[in-house]
Amino acid sequence: MSDKKVIRLRRARRSRLKQRELEAVRLCVYRSSQHMYAQIISADGGKVIASASTLDADLRSGATGNIEAAKKVGLLVAERAKAAGVTQVAFDRSGFKFHGRVKALADAAREGGLEF
Repeated sequence: MSDKKVIRLRRARRSRLKQRELEAVRLCVYRSSQHMYAQIISADGGKVIASASTLDADLRSGATGNIEAAKKVGLLVAERAKAAGVTQVAFDRSGFKFHGRVKALADAAREGGLEF
């Protein structure tokens, strides 16, 4: 593994341990060069409550690796989380910097009704 990925995973592990200690339902975000993924994970970390990504059929059309696509994923995951009865989450950015697509997804999820 590259040093850059190892450092990102170390940052992610640190924040996830704190979120597990607080027993928080978390909104976990992963970004690749082409897609964005978001999952609402239960407090014990054993169950995915809701998920959305740019691989979903309704989000697949058009560009999938830009800020607009990230906003759509944020709104969709917030809608699905509210349908499952979740409104309060902790934001898990998986070690990625909070800017660009990650920030756009977070802002859209807040607009969609999630609180973090």
